[in-house]
Amino acid sequence: MGQTEIIASPSVVALAGRLGVDLADVAQAAGRTNIAREDVERHASGDTKRASSDAVASRDNAYWEVDHAVYGPVTHEPTSRFARTAAANLAAANRVIPQVTHHDRADMRAIEAFRGKLKPEAADRGLRLTALAFHAKALAICLGEFPRFNTSLTADGETLVFKQFCHIGIAVDAPHGLMVPVIRDVDRKGLWQIAGEISDLAGRASQRKIKPDEMGGASMSISNLGGIGGTAFTPIVNPPEVAILGITRTEMVPVWENDNWTPVPMVPLDLSYDHRVINGAEAARFMAHLAGLLADPRRMLR
Repeated sequence: MGQTEIIASPSVVALAGRLGVDLADVAQAAGRTNIAREDVERHASGDTKRASSDAVASRDNAYWEVDHAVYGPVTHEPTSRFARTAAANLAAANRVIPQVTHHDRADMRAIEAFRGKLKPEAADRGLRLTALAFHAKALAICLGEFPRFNTSLTADGETLVFKQFCHIGIAVDAPHGLMVPVIRDVDRKGLWQIAGEISDLAGRASQRKIKPDEMGGASMSISNLGGIGGTAFTPIVNPPEVAILGITRTEMVPVWENDNWTPVPMVPLDLSYDHRVINGAEAARFMAHLAGLLADPRRMLR
């Protein structure tokens, strides 16, 4: 790759000169001829591996390098390192994973009635027994019944790792950005303990008090928008997990039963999965089993 092929602004050329960096070497490491300031700085620091892995992202981003001030007044707000890291991970996942989303819904009558009966006990315990605790428990049971969903692909895509544990990530919309703390061994815990841990993790996530060892190693994650709204969405699979469950707001739906229309509280469920590991029929069976558990929560307590 000759020097004449390299595209770099005068400021980038000057920076390379000050740092003693050969732009031809930068271009070769990045896998492209359009060189930005970040490429030079990264090469100077010796982080050429990351430069190469970021080559696709840089090419993708090039088309929206626009001077918006030409069209009208603008303001600027720098993104945090936390937000940049999350954005890079999500963008990489969206590029690599052939993702499909399966939509379903579940009858919540039994759970809402059960929660109503347990309100006095919840008050005595100082807890809120939310529907999310039931979702987490039902998901843990499904992961036991469908072990392929509790796997991860190795980086080369050649080996499927089956996990002998069941940890559930709970996405939290914290003020500083999205966090996904993890509840360990959900399959071994009761609803009260799960509810307590969800409350604790969500509260500490909002205060940026989650420890690094409380963030990784999930079997699968839940993204719950039920407290905000919506009827469906497409959550992005969070690698190395192979699936994610999305939940939106429970709505009253007319259901034909016993020769009459009956208003039934139904919760929309959205399962996004990595099609390299899971096929459509498996996803449909998984969701049918999950909906069945939510419709009859007694099956979770056996």
